[in-house]
Amino acid sequence: MAKTRLTDFTGATIRPGVVIAYPTRQGNRVRTSEGIVLETLSDRSTGRVVPMLKVKPTGRDSGFVQRKTLTVQTVSAEHVVVIADTKESK
Repeated sequence: MAKTRLTDFTGATIRPGVVIAYPTRQGNRVRTSEGIVLETLSDRSTGRVVPMLKVKPTGRDSGFVQRKTLTVQTVSAEHVVVIADTKESK
């Protein structure tokens, strides 16, 4: 990613190891999912830089239908919020 700090809308730093909540689609609905950030990426395929995150879902989701897989996903960093930090901060 770039040298600038990637943050959510509250100003918390998004970095590998933090737990985030992010929107996901399930059929025709949108639900909120929880996941651990594995890596920060940037997508330049649209002609502009879009921050992306490689996320490992924890299995905690809103909604009635349970998640089928816990595979690693790549999501946009636009609508995420940091919930907790899994690493000790110095």
